[in-house]
Amino acid sequence: VQLVESGGSLVQAGGSLRLSCAASGRTFGGYAIGWFRQAAGKEREFVAAVSWTGLTTYYSDSVKGRFTISRDNAKNTVYLQMNSLKPEDTGVYYCARAPGFPVITTEGYEYWGQGTQVTVSS
Repeated sequence: VQLVESGGSLVQAGGSLRLSCAASGRTFGGYAIGWFRQAAGKEREFVAAVSWTGLTTYYSDSVKGRFTISRDNAKNTVYLQMNSLKPEDTGVYYCARAPGFPVITTEGYEYWGQGTQVTVSS
């Protein structure tokens, strides 16, 4: 069971990034995937989730309208397109697998990746 995030970087406010979450085959099939983030000194918070089919998505209010979550089941990959980035979007971004949808608490997720750092400068 393995989830690997990538795509994090340093970007200026107003810029865009696309994060990827690559999963091993048995990790991916039939499960929802969520993105969380954790800023230094703060708790991990829900960002977005996508259902197994990819047809349904759910976002936190703080990113709604700016971020888009999607998945390509043929590639076992989930994406998080982040536009109009703000300094408060800075943090380590994690993807994780959940048996249900939508799940917005960390306790509802079974497996986690190691995270990728996103830093938004003002």
